[in-house]
Amino acid sequence: MPSSSHWEESWNAVQRRLSAIRDTFDATTSPNPRVIRVGKLDAELLDQELVQVLQEPIHKALSLINASLKVRFEPELALLLQLSLYKLSIWNTGASYGAKLQGLKYSVPPGSGKISAPSGLPRRTLLLHGALTLILPYLHTKLRSHALSSAWPDAPSSDRRRKAWDVLTSLESFYTLLTLPSFLMFLWNGKYRTIADRLFNMSLVPARQLTKREVSYEFMNRQMVWHAFTEFLLFLLPLINARNLRRRVSRVINYISPLNLLSSLSPKYNVSTSKDASQKRGKYWSLPQDQCAICTENASLNLNLSESSNAFTVLAMTPTEASSMDSDSEPPAFPIYNPYLASCGDIYCYHCIAEQLIQTADSGEDELGWTCLRCNAYVRSADRYVVEMGSDATGSDYEFTSISGSASIGSYSESGWSDSSAS
Repeated sequence: MPSSSHWEESWNAVQRRLSAIRDTFDATTSPNPRVIRVGKLDAELLDQELVQVLQEPIHKALSLINASLKVRFEPELALLLQLSLYKLSIWNTGASYGAKLQGLKYSVPPGSGKISAPSGLPRRTLLLHGALTLILPYLHTKLRSHALSSAWPDAPSSDRRRKAWDVLTSLESFYTLLTLPSFLMFLWNGKYRTIADRLFNMSLVPARQLTKREVSYEFMNRQMVWHAFTEFLLFLLPLINARNLRRRVSRVINYISPLNLLSSLSPKYNVSTSKDASQKRGKYWSLPQDQCAICTENASLNLNLSESSNAFTVLAMTPTEASSMDSDSEPPAFPIYNPYLASCGDIYCYHCIAEQLIQTADSGEDELGWTCLRCNAYVRSADRYVVEMGSDATGSDYEFTSISGSASIGSYSESGWSDSSAS
């Protein structure tokens, strides 16, 4: 085992080489950290988005209590929230939350102030910086809103209010003019991001010596997925027949609607005298003759509670109540306007039966025609309903002759059927 004197001699022998290595390291200057301008701009955007995210639940809570509170105290709430974030971020840690996410922090030249905040920055500098970036914009917003509500711009030119408005607009224009060269200088050297930072020599510097910019591609991925999805929809939607699709969905909804289930489960209407009578029964076979079955069908699909005829009112009126309702006691719920007689013998509103025939002809799905909601028969045409007023009423104004074609005042029929149906 070597003695301690041997170790001491070896240590003393390498001291000259160690000193040379230390001098070499001291003489080597570390490169200046790269100034990332995009990171500083992203930090400002992140701070603004954070304020908006925190304001949204507060505004919703106030709107539930009183809608006027949100409008009256919105600037004050925004100022209180920004002051709280400023205290918890820049005052305590020397960096905003957006700057922390970008790996940045505020730095000031040494000797700027004696009294320091918890973040190590001069307290006086932070107070002036907070007043210039938070309180002054709040005062400007309140003054501008008060001036607009008091009609300062419309006052005479000799009025003090008009002069104060001119001064305010001049200051706004001057500040906007100053932001342009300040931003150009920031793009040139990347040191001071805003005018307030430039006035107080507060620059954002990397929080660590070795910085690595962490770029999140989550937003870009969402944009690419959404762009591809919209392109797919733009390609697919023109190939879909919206009217035919809506018609099929309407049929499915009608088939599973509670009203249809009630009418099918009702023992009074499930009993049929013969097989032919059961086959001729449609969905609204029990509806009174003075009411339009198509109007009832459209109301059963309407979910707007503000309208008098909606799905809930139709559900409340069961088939038993509809059939037993006396027409003299109260007006019908779905009266027939401009009655037209379908080829099956049932009566509908003109615009209702015309719309159904047009949809059936355009879709081309049922060549036999539209299925009647009362008798379940195929409807190919519809004529104006003629009321005989007596033996002397022949040739009166109530009679309409059928005119050939797809549509007319006297009659309405679908085109594109067989010759036998057209004749």
